[in-house]
Amino acid sequence: MGLTVPLKILTYNIHRAIGVDRRFRPERIVRILRHYDADLVLLQEVDEGVPRSRELNLAEELARTAGYPHFALGHNVSLRKGRYGNATLSRFPIVRERNIDLSVAQSWIRRGCQHTSLQVDGHTMEVFNLHLGLSARERQHQIELLSRSHEFDGVAAGTPMLVGGDFNDWRSLLWPTFTNGFGFRCATDSRTGRRGAIATYPSFSPQGGLDRIYFRGPLRLVGARRCRLQVSRVASDHLPVIADFEMA
Repeated sequence: MGLTVPLKILTYNIHRAIGVDRRFRPERIVRILRHYDADLVLLQEVDEGVPRSRELNLAEELARTAGYPHFALGHNVSLRKGRYGNATLSRFPIVRERNIDLSVAQSWIRRGCQHTSLQVDGHTMEVFNLHLGLSARERQHQIELLSRSHEFDGVAAGTPMLVGGDFNDWRSLLWPTFTNGFGFRCATDSRTGRRGAIATYPSFSPQGGLDRIYFRGPLRLVGARRCRLQVSRVASDHLPVIADFEMA
């Protein structure tokens, strides 16, 4: 029997660490991250240099205070002062990073997918951390852009691969594209298919499974769940979702 590496993945739209009480409290996000102690954290809506978040590099601040030695920040939106996007925090070395522009003409909000290559126990794992748009047509165009990118299309068969983040996919319309078209499995949907997504939004009364993790390659899903810490009901408008894997 071959050796396996346990991997815990967490994805979380942190809403700039501004909770549903409209207070900027990054310590609440840190408390959640420390509690779950995931090996890899995919964050969306992460500020850098923005007045509403004390002009902090929020990715760097969260990585430092939550104990992650490696992080990368991909910028999607530039504001009058500062910018924001997706951030990846990792216990494993990040050997390559690039931001893939997923902006489409139909939307006034720029979107992106952060691609990182991680060195995990001597092997490379490809990770895609995304935040998709609000309309179904926009999201479909964005996935087409992602699939045609060199970073996504160039991943060799058999490579461990994760795509996670805020899909904004209320009706699971992208589920067939990922599972049938791209050969992924979804960690955050029930075994019966796309109608059993783990609900993560809104955080105080979850109704929609917007935050998802798809996986491919030598990864075995052990289990997935949403955060049930009381602080998560107010820390952001989304709940984090956590998935445990074993990598062969």
